[in-house]
Amino acid sequence: MKKVTIIFLIMFALIFSACDSETVQKEDGSITNDEKSETITYESENGPVEVPANPQRIVVLNSFMSGGVMALDGNIVGIDEWSKGNPRYEKYIKDAVEVSDESLEKIIELEPDLIIVPSASKNIDKLKKIAPTVNYTYGELGYLEKFLEIGKLLNKEKEAQEWIDDFKKRAKKAGEEIKSKIGADATVSVIESFEKQLYVFGDNWGRATEIIYQEMDLKMPEKVKEMALEDGYYAMSPEVLPEYAGDYIIFSKNPDANHSFQETDTYKNIPAVKNNRVFEANSKEFYFNDPITLDYQLDFIKKSFLGE
Repeated sequence: MKKVTIIFLIMFALIFSACDSETVQKEDGSITNDEKSETITYESENGPVEVPANPQRIVVLNSFMSGGVMALDGNIVGIDEWSKGNPRYEKYIKDAVEVSDESLEKIIELEPDLIIVPSASKNIDKLKKIAPTVNYTYGELGYLEKFLEIGKLLNKEKEAQEWIDDFKKRAKKAGEEIKSKIGADATVSVIESFEKQLYVFGDNWGRATEIIYQEMDLKMPEKVKEMALEDGYYAMSPEVLPEYAGDYIIFSKNPDANHSFQETDTYKNIPAVKNNRVFEANSKEFYFNDPITLDYQLDFIKKSFLGE
């Protein structure tokens, strides 16, 4: 009888010790095996998906969602080509492998526990067999709603909402200061070069358009409103750029594109050009509208318009 009691006490002590050890690990910020196996139900655009409550190895093939994952400290092990080439993302994904929805074997080798893809992805059904897969359709959500959805997906909705609230305050304040300086009726155009084509943008296509037009409520030229607002962008030749140029121009400039049009009289005679009111940014770090990019864009706008 005594022998049975002693064995029972030893077993109890071992169990208690294991539980206590698990508690210490949590206090140190590590994640226990139990936590790793926990799941949450995420309501995706295609219905509920069971995903890890604390994903450890994330593959992101959706370039318009990748920055949101980085902003919430998601560990990205596989990343799409566009995101991989963004200088603003470099420190977040220096160890991530470039993959696509066709490099299935490479993705399997990465052992992801969560995959994020665009809805147009070809191999969604195959990716679902590798790990829980969530897809997003560009344009279905507002630019800040997208980040909130990533917050929900990564079980960090509170952190995402706090950032959104703070960002809106900062952007609104800067917008009021800019309007006070340049005048409430001054217009701003956002253009971009790509190969031999120029584009002008509406209010929801990255390139700081969401900040300028939605948050700061700066004015869009009428011609831009007519041609680019509905679709989000409009392709044009350099010869007609003066028709779309605002009092100020933000030029998302592709370093690999041909910019000979800037040497023409047509360009040089645009009032914004003559008055030194063209602000150039590297398009490769200016495309997107995630928190990392938005913070950079807001700083760029403040520096350009206010000298801050």
